[in-house]
Amino acid sequence: MVEFDRKSFFPKKKVFFVKDLIDLLNVNHDKCNVENNFKIEDISSLDYLRDYSVIFIDGELKNSNLKSSNYCVITNNENNLNYGYKNTLLVSNLSNSYNQLINNMYYHEDNALFPDEFDYINGSYLSKFSNIDESVSIGKNCVIGRGVQIKPNVIIKNNVVIKNTIIKSNTIICDNTSIGTSGFGFNFNKRGASNFNPQIGIVFIEENCHIGSNCTIDRGKIDSTFIGKNSMIDNIVHIAHNVIISDNACIAAQTGISGSVKIGSNVTIGGQAGFAGHILVGDNVIVAAKSGVTKNLKDNTVVAGFPATDIKKWKRKIIKERKDGY
Repeated sequence: MVEFDRKSFFPKKKVFFVKDLIDLLNVNHDKCNVENNFKIEDISSLDYLRDYSVIFIDGELKNSNLKSSNYCVITNNENNLNYGYKNTLLVSNLSNSYNQLINNMYYHEDNALFPDEFDYINGSYLSKFSNIDESVSIGKNCVIGRGVQIKPNVIIKNNVVIKNTIIKSNTIICDNTSIGTSGFGFNFNKRGASNFNPQIGIVFIEENCHIGSNCTIDRGKIDSTFIGKNSMIDNIVHIAHNVIISDNACIAAQTGISGSVKIGSNVTIGGQAGFAGHILVGDNVIVAAKSGVTKNLKDNTVVAGFPATDIKKWKRKIIKERKDGY
């Protein structure tokens, strides 16, 4: 998992200690235990635990790593109060509690008053809080936001928006692409912009990647959306929040990859393919154009169709359907 300093992208709005959350989140005093009232430094996910942080647990979970006094578990399942977690708060609605804490703890761009300042340089707006190597080539009408780090020999073409992102060397970003945008996170049963789940992660793009025109790459909710080195991404591709794409990917135009998909190395994806969320794609996989991937794919598989299946089976199915007059 990529390490990054969250505060450089999302400045702290207010300091909270664990006991402060009891009142902030309207927690019943009989439904919590606090053994270490530490100052909260960060937010964690199960994939990456950060010291002195809060982690939100949906449902019942036994996890020995969370028994340290360095974590505060906020959960909607009462059984988690009995698993030896040193600091546990029971809430009725996990999504609302997440929104309440993040909106009060951090400045972020989906809330008012996000602090940033820009210099207008050669036709583009560059944040005073960004770190851009002097060798980087930047086109016209670009916006590069707070905390962004861009390493040597990167080429950024015209009308590109980059926020909440780290880009390694020798990468090309083509025209009209947006990177580090807000992911599609919300409570399905309580919709609307005012109930939007704040996204406080980043995008990390490894070295020697090519990102085509009119692409959108959403930042992670808590951790990172990741693009591995030597990856080639065509025009009009959407990569949602928390997606992990390993090295040497080749992704053709109009592909959509839903949130939290993990894709292995040396994967080739044809145009207009779609991926359901939270699935695993192995190494050396080939996905034919217009396929709909709805389940995990093992290493070295070749799939086609909807739902995507072994390409030989898919071809036999098509031949049979044609013989039957379809």
